[in-house]
Amino acid sequence: MDDINLHYRFLNWRRRIREIREVGAVRYRERFKRMLRDGDVLSYQGNSDEVGCYVAPRPLSKGNCYFEVTIVDTGVRGMIAVGLVPQYYKLDHQPGWLPHSVAYHADDGKLYNGNTVGQQFGPKCNRGDRIGCGIYLESLEDGRTTVLFTKNGKEVGTVVVPGSPEALYPAVGMHSLGEEVQLDLQAEWGMEEDGLMMVDSHEDEWGRLHDVRVTGTNYPKNRHPGWSRGSIAYHADDGKLFQGSGVGDAFGPRCFEGDVMGCGIMFPRDYILDSGDDSDDGDLEVWPKQRRVQNELYMNDEDEEEDGEEQEGSKVMVFFTRNGKVVGRREVAVPAGGFYPTIGMMSTGEKIRVDLHPLSG
Repeated sequence: MDDINLHYRFLNWRRRIREIREVGAVRYRERFKRMLRDGDVLSYQGNSDEVGCYVAPRPLSKGNCYFEVTIVDTGVRGMIAVGLVPQYYKLDHQPGWLPHSVAYHADDGKLYNGNTVGQQFGPKCNRGDRIGCGIYLESLEDGRTTVLFTKNGKEVGTVVVPGSPEALYPAVGMHSLGEEVQLDLQAEWGMEEDGLMMVDSHEDEWGRLHDVRVTGTNYPKNRHPGWSRGSIAYHADDGKLFQGSGVGDAFGPRCFEGDVMGCGIMFPRDYILDSGDDSDDGDLEVWPKQRRVQNELYMNDEDEEEDGEEQEGSKVMVFFTRNGKVVGRREVAVPAGGFYPTIGMMSTGEKIRVDLHPLSG
């Protein structure tokens, strides 16, 4: 009797193992529709009226957090999309069209984030371009994931989406005859050195950034951006906006490790760069007026009044972002010599990554 019970237990054990393997095989099975896969090449097999979509068998993970798609042929319209979707995403929709999906579309350079209406995001992509998509593992917090997109190895931009990486599967969409891509689910990506540098408050690298921020402006070395007249800055520690004053105004959320802070300018359509009356129309070199006061830290009242009058000139809209979303904007007068990207630090151990060419759209 004991032998019979042992035999049945063994058979049940084998059956259970087989069921687990079958479930695992179904769970990690790639899914695609109106596409043909030949090795690592995906080609569209529809009639251009219907979407073709491919979903990878496994989600992004700590060991595999990035993938790339090389455009072999743009076909008739080049409607190729690269992004992340849920495991059981509907295969007759482009990635990014349905909720909980996000994708960068090659034909218009737009980002589609759970909506059929895209937002301007980056450059268009053509034959031979590599579109990459991945996640920043260090930025995972509160059930949100920062998704990044690249073009030819350079970061185009990022977007924060709800959910964990375990629910995000690499996906490729196509929508016209002749489209063909090469898929690399094991691609690796590292930030390129061009335009990027790590800056620590007690490293010599700070000198490189300081050269960037003071050229042509003579901004005081011992003043935070936003404290002196003619400057404006969003401060991470308190979320306040400082505009030519040591007292800030409530502006946005505080920023912490992993957050991406951005700053940009929106110029009015009628903005004209004043190069002086004596300059030729073909002369592109502009020489800013020399300011009588070289260090604003030691201005007297008369100097500040004169400087204030000088700033009543052309105005632009300066905006600030946090993790790719606009925090707010402020209309300011352009100081003599123009605005220069600036970063300030005030305590030991502070460390940031600087990208002066983010290509954020």
